[in-house]
Amino acid sequence: MLSDLPKDLAEEVLSKFPVTSLRRVRFTCKKWNTLSKDGSFTRKHIDKEEAKKKQRKEFHVVMMLDFRVSLFSLNLLKPNPIERLGQLISLDDADQVDISNIFHCDGFLLCTMKDISKLVVWNPCVGQTIWINPRNNFSKWDRYALGYDVMKNHKVLRFVDHCNYRTEPLLREFEIYSFESDSWKVLDVNPDWEIDFVHRGLSVDGNSYWFARDKVSIWGGGHSYFLLCFDFTTERFGPRLALPFQPFFGDTVALSSVGDNQIAVLCQRSSSPYTLKIWISSKIEPNAVSWNKLFLKVDMKPLTGGSFSYSGGSFFVDEEKKVAVVLDKKIGGGFDPTRNIAYIIGKEGYFKKVDLGESRNLTSLCKSTRKQPNPTRLCLVDFGCNIAFWLCL
Repeated sequence: MLSDLPKDLAEEVLSKFPVTSLRRVRFTCKKWNTLSKDGSFTRKHIDKEEAKKKQRKEFHVVMMLDFRVSLFSLNLLKPNPIERLGQLISLDDADQVDISNIFHCDGFLLCTMKDISKLVVWNPCVGQTIWINPRNNFSKWDRYALGYDVMKNHKVLRFVDHCNYRTEPLLREFEIYSFESDSWKVLDVNPDWEIDFVHRGLSVDGNSYWFARDKVSIWGGGHSYFLLCFDFTTERFGPRLALPFQPFFGDTVALSSVGDNQIAVLCQRSSSPYTLKIWISSKIEPNAVSWNKLFLKVDMKPLTGGSFSYSGGSFFVDEEKKVAVVLDKKIGGGFDPTRNIAYIIGKEGYFKKVDLGESRNLTSLCKSTRKQPNPTRLCLVDFGCNIAFWLCL
C-alpha cells in the first residue's frame, strides 16, 4: 500500500511528481496529503524545482489575471516566453471567489474580493487562510498593505476613504489590523500627501512603500512626487524619500521588488516618444533610499505607439538578462475584445509582445478614467524559489 511506505521513501516518490500534479497526489491518501504539506518535504521539492528551472533558464512568477491568481513560467529562450502553468485555488470556495487585488509579503498573499465583502490573508504553501472582518464595512475605495514588525508579527494597514472620490471633501482614516491581537485600531495620521487609488503598496523587508505626491488642491499648481514608507514596527509613515526622476502629472509610474531588499521604479512619459525608464535601488529603508544608475531606457513610440495605462504598468525586471516585463491591456474597439498583454523589453531594441488572452473586463482603461477602481488591473508578484510548491491545479 502507498500509505505504508516509510516517510523518506514516500518523500522521494512525491518529489518525482511535477508541481502541476501535487493537488491530485494529495487525494491519494491522508498520509500523502499531510506529507505533501510538511515543511521538510516542501524545502526538498523547492530545491529540486529551482535546480530544474536554472537548467531551463526560466523562473516562475505569480500573476493576478482577470480575478484569478495563477502561476506562470518565464523563459526568454522559448518561442512562447510566458506560459500559464495553472491556477492557485487553495482559497476556500475558490471557484466562486473573484479576487480584485493581491498584495504579497513574506510568502503570504493579502487578497481583496471583487464584491468588497471579504478580506483574506492566504498562505498558498499550506492552503491556510485567515478571513478578516472590518470594524464597520469594507469599501471599494479602501487600500491595503501587508507587513510585519521586528518581532515578525504580521499586520494589515488599511486606508479608509469616506467620499465619492474627488466629488466630495475627503475624510480619510488609517486603520491597522494585528494578527496577534485579532483586532483593528485607528492610527493618528494627518497626512500632507496623497496616494492615488491606482498606486498599490509594495512590501520590502516587512515595510510598505508607495508612490506619493504633495496634497494640493486640484487647481493648486504642480505637484512634488516622492516615495513614502509605512514602518510596521513603529506604525508610522516615514519621511519623503527621493525618486531618481521627477514625473509629470499623467505619467505612468509603478513599483516592483527586486530580490528581498531592493526596489525598482518605472516611469513612462505620457507624451511622445513615450520614453520608459527603470531604476533599481542600491539601498532602501523606511528613512533612506539611494539609487543605482539607470537600468533601462527605451523610447516606446516605435514599439507600442503609445504609453502604458496610467492604472496599469505592473512590471518586474530580470537583472541577469537585462530585461523588463510590463503587463498592460490592449483596449479593443468596436467588436474587438480587450486583451491582456505582456511586453518584454530589453536593451539594444529587444522587444517581444505576448498575448495572454481576452480580458473578462471590457471596461476602458483610458488615462482619464478616475471615477472607479479597475478590478482587472494586472498585478504581478515575483516570489522567487518559494513559488515552486504553491501550484494547485
